[in-house]
Amino acid sequence: MSSSDRPILIKKVKKVVGHGHHGGAWKVAYADFVTAMMAFFLLMWLINTTDPEQKRGIAEYFAPASVSATTSGSGGILGGTSLGDDGAKGSGAMSVIEQLAPEAPPDAPPEAGQNQNLAAASEEELRDEIARREAADFASAAASLRQAMQSMPELAELSKQLIVDQTPEGLRIQLVDQEGRSMFGNNSAQPNDRARVLLRAVARVVNQLPNRVTITGHTSAVAGQSRASTPGDWPLSAARADASRGILQAAGVDADRVYAVSGKAGSDPLYPDDPTLAGNRRISIVLLREAPVLPTDTSL
Repeated sequence: MSSSDRPILIKKVKKVVGHGHHGGAWKVAYADFVTAMMAFFLLMWLINTTDPEQKRGIAEYFAPASVSATTSGSGGILGGTSLGDDGAKGSGAMSVIEQLAPEAPPDAPPEAGQNQNLAAASEEELRDEIARREAADFASAAASLRQAMQSMPELAELSKQLIVDQTPEGLRIQLVDQEGRSMFGNNSAQPNDRARVLLRAVARVVNQLPNRVTITGHTSAVAGQSRASTPGDWPLSAARADASRGILQAAGVDADRVYAVSGKAGSDPLYPDDPTLAGNRRISIVLLREAPVLPTDTSL
């Protein structure tokens, strides 16, 4: 075949401008998606493995339990304040008076303005404000105790033996027995190691508040007996309460803050339907609600 008879081939090269290779951006987005899904399923797993008491403690930890502003790094019941600042350890009734009372007229003498401020703040308003602060401090103290129980390995397993609630008397902290987990030996007034650890943890929270303390011992009834309390239960419950007082004071609680130490034997069971339950054997520590100290003479 001659060169003139060969077919002529024309090769066209198409150039693509833009919309080329996108690189690895999709891998970054996919990795973020996988990470988010892993975090989500991890959160769901943690929620399913925590009991209601732990969930309540976590919720109270993130909730604003204290309404008083502080200048400390952490705030709350465990945060200290500088001298002269209001906060978890406020200055009491006079601080409330200064907040509730209106300002004096600009042309009034200083002493007259102060007297008007004291007179304007009624006793009922002062009591309500102090009660509100006290309730907030109690809630913060309870949250701090629950948080300490969960964060310390030696206390986490004992959290079920601790009941914290607020009563008309004040903040009540109860250390209760469980089946196979007693805090005292049989007919013994000396607390065991488990009870000592719990009492020292309670003392750290009690020391954050200035309220007075009452300590009460309780016993349970013996199966088959006709009465909830035997004659020996009364001195035994009182002796257990007094031994608990000694541990609290050794842990730093001021002796002057102890208002009463008593034993109630089995007369006030925690579970009235079954006085023989181990949970009726307990030590009850109450941070009392304190009546506010109000000024009696506003002329000074």
